[in-house]
Amino acid sequence: MRTVGVEEELLVVDDAGRPVPLGPAALEVAAGRGEGETVAAHDRVELADDAGGGDPAGRLVPELKAQQLEFGTRVCTALDDVAADLRHWRGRADAAARSVGARVAALASSPVRVEPLDTPGRRYARMADTFGLTAADQLTCGCHVHVSVQDDEEGVAVLDRIRVWLPVLTALTANSPFWLGEDSGHASYRAQAWGRWPSSGPTGLFGDAAGYHRVVADLLATETIVDAGMLYFDARLSERWPTVEVRVADVALHAGDAVTLAGLVRGLVETAAGEWRAGRPAPAVRSEVVRMAGWRASRSGLTGDLVHPATGRPAPAAVVVRALLEHVRPALARAGDERRVADGVATVLHRGTGADLQRRVFADTGDLTAVVRASVEATHG
Repeated sequence: MRTVGVEEELLVVDDAGRPVPLGPAALEVAAGRGEGETVAAHDRVELADDAGGGDPAGRLVPELKAQQLEFGTRVCTALDDVAADLRHWRGRADAAARSVGARVAALASSPVRVEPLDTPGRRYARMADTFGLTAADQLTCGCHVHVSVQDDEEGVAVLDRIRVWLPVLTALTANSPFWLGEDSGHASYRAQAWGRWPSSGPTGLFGDAAGYHRVVADLLATETIVDAGMLYFDARLSERWPTVEVRVADVALHAGDAVTLAGLVRGLVETAAGEWRAGRPAPAVRSEVVRMAGWRASRSGLTGDLVHPATGRPAPAAVVVRALLEHVRPALARAGDERRVADGVATVLHRGTGADLQRRVFADTGDLTAVVRASVEATHG
C-alpha cells in the first residue's frame, strides 16, 4: 500500500470576513501548545535547507503571507487517517487563530480586496526582492498531495504518465473564483496567479531520473529562483522524501473533497507505476497542450468542457472526470478506496466545487464578506 500525505494552506480571516495578518501571532500560540513552529524557527530551518523549509506534517507552520497558515497530515496508509488528520489540523489551526481574534478558512484566494503582507523572514524577503509584484500579489492557498514511490526512477516514470490527468484535478478542486474583490471569471484563479512564477506549470517528458535531475540542475543553474523549494512544477519529486508531490489543486473548501483528491492522486501514482512496469510508454502529449488543458480547467472548473486526456479534444467535465475515475479504478480497488473515492467524486459532481458554492453565496447576498463567512463554516463542517 502506497502511503499518502496532504499539505494544506489556509487563509486567516477576521469575523467580518477580511484576511488579517495574524498568522505569525497564531503560530506563537500554537508553538506554545506544542502544535506549531514560530516564524523565526521556521526561517532558521528554511535557510539551512535548500529545499525551502522543513516538512509541516504534524504541526502548523508559516507561509509566504502573514494572512496564511499551513499544516501537513501524517504519512498515512488509510484514507480514514487522512480525513481524521485534516479535520484535526483544520481545528487546531482555527483554535490558534481564535486565540488572536481570527478564524481560518479553506479558501484558495481572498474574495475581498486585501493587501497581502509578507511573513517576516530572510527567505521570504529574498523572494519578495527577487520577484516583485509576482510575489507581492501571491496570497493563494493550495493543497499538495504526496504519494510514496520506490525510488526516483519510479517517481519520474509516474511524473511522465500522470501529467495529462492533472488538469482534471484542478477542475475538481477549483475554489478561487474571486480575486481581491472581483469575480475573476475563473473557477480557479489561483492557478492563474500561481502560473506567474517562472518555475511553475506542466513539464515535458523527463524519460528517466537522470533526465529529471538534469532539468532541475539546469533550472537552478540559471540562478533565477531562490532555491530548489521554488521548483513549482505541477508535480515533482520531493526533495526530502521518497514521494511524488502533486501541486495543482486549490485548497478544498470541504475536507472530504481533499480526501477524495488524495485517493485519486494515489490511484494515479499506482496506475502510472503499473504502466511503467508493464513497459507501456508515457503519453506523448506536448507540454503546450497540457498547459492549455490546465488553463481550461482553471477557467471553467466543472461547469464547462475540459480537454480529454485520451483525445486532446473538449468533452463535458463530468465525462472527463468519470474517465479519470475509470482510469484509476483498478488501483482504487486494490487499495480498498474504490467506493469512497467514487462517492466523493459523485458528491463533487452533484454539489459543485468550492468555487460554485462561493458564487452561489454571492448571488444570494451580493456580499463577498458573506462568502468568506460561509466558507469558514464549510471549512469546519
